[in-house]
Amino acid sequence: MAEHYLDDSVVHAFWDRSYPPRLEIDSGDTVVFECREASDRQVTPDSDHDALSQLDFSRIHPLTGPVFIRGAVPGDTLEVEVLELRHKGWGWNGHIPGFGLLAEDFTTPYLQHWRLEGNTCSFQDSELVELPFEPFCGVMGVAPEETGRFDTIPPRRNGGNLDIRGLTTGAKALFPVLAEGALFSTADCHAAQGDGEVTGTGIESPMTVTLRFNVRKDLSVQELQFTTRSPLSTTDTKGYHCTTAHGPDLFVNAQNAVRYMIDWLETHHRFSRSQAYCLCSTAADLKISEIVDAPNWIVSCYLPLSVLRT
Repeated sequence: MAEHYLDDSVVHAFWDRSYPPRLEIDSGDTVVFECREASDRQVTPDSDHDALSQLDFSRIHPLTGPVFIRGAVPGDTLEVEVLELRHKGWGWNGHIPGFGLLAEDFTTPYLQHWRLEGNTCSFQDSELVELPFEPFCGVMGVAPEETGRFDTIPPRRNGGNLDIRGLTTGAKALFPVLAEGALFSTADCHAAQGDGEVTGTGIESPMTVTLRFNVRKDLSVQELQFTTRSPLSTTDTKGYHCTTAHGPDLFVNAQNAVRYMIDWLETHHRFSRSQAYCLCSTAADLKISEIVDAPNWIVSCYLPLSVLRT
């Protein structure tokens, strides 16, 4: 079982089963991927807010890969074990005009730089928060079954833009093999993210990612399945502040639960509304608390109190 290295000198921001692999490996091998941050270097540590109003979305999610795994054929399952993610000291998140859960509330760009030190993530420009470094690849996937070229923004059967924070170190992800060799690629590393990724951004960070690949001929999955470590997070040492919203529309409920959390952070913890929205995207988890008592369902927004420094 060999270890391979794949740099980020060549990237692709699409899914296409005809796109040639950059690397061929055997089942059981490990690959170290260098991954650019999600904007493909359109945002840098020196960028200001305007960078988010000038994004070329055709460059979003610069994928490193594809990797061809010998012996993988359609009908098999590709097991991807997440061994390690190493940051490079910096990340960003923010809100982008026309994008995100509360796009109608936040119509101007706002860029929040983050300082990554060891196992912590902090606002670059203040000491308001400190989050644990809980990294994962926001985009992981195999080549699609269909011919043609597909953008990376929505998730699909092949995986793609999953943004599942449980896919952190120790997780094992199972993808359906849809093309010969599977043709796996990854990108969009997050240093931290809340479930929901409400602004549309986690802490977007360049990283070095180590993954192990196994072709499973004893399993068949229709879409992604995974196992993850437990407990997922260590941020519950002081409990949570939770906001809730009810109604017949889960999307609207999610919007309102986040709005109420932003109100609370602004009123009680000296956050600007943009800072509070960014924090919700990187640390707060949206949960469907109740979906059986018609006509109204409940969505809750959980924020761990241990991330607050005020």
